[in-house]
Amino acid sequence: MLIDHAKLMKVFASAGEVIGRKKLQKMVYIAKKLNYPFYEKYNFHFYGPYSEEVTLRVEELCNLGFLHELKENKGGYSQYRYSLTETGAEFLTHYDLEMPHLNECMTAMNEQSSRFLELVSTVLFFDNLPKEEVQEKVFTLKSKQRYTEQEVDEAYDYIEKLRAQLVS
Repeated sequence: MLIDHAKLMKVFASAGEVIGRKKLQKMVYIAKKLNYPFYEKYNFHFYGPYSEEVTLRVEELCNLGFLHELKENKGGYSQYRYSLTETGAEFLTHYDLEMPHLNECMTAMNEQSSRFLELVSTVLFFDNLPKEEVQEKVFTLKSKQRYTEQEVDEAYDYIEKLRAQLVS
């Protein structure tokens, strides 16, 4: 049961502090699409791929004292900061999780904006479609984000860069 929790904790051990629930959701989804062993179910939601299972696991990890959650009020909305606690790091030592290049992958994603990761995860959600159709879906489903063709191209380039990290 706790193996999936441990995998999620490994995300924080690799990335350090993750700022934003949306960003965390996208990082795990992108890692899953890069064939890391995350098995949470994702559905398409307002901000792209979303997993209720990830949300529940994060809540459980916070309740167990393995993750620290800091809620900040940012005017009209709340922002959450997550980091692994010492107790969580100690717990994680009991698991031998083979996830090659996860540190580089999570660090690279954590440096991106949640808006960009939303685009990347949306592109990956529709990766069974030709690029032109994916772009059309992005422009339709994410019209409020006002992504440009250049940003969609950057998302594709970024995905290839992440995949190249996995084989190096």
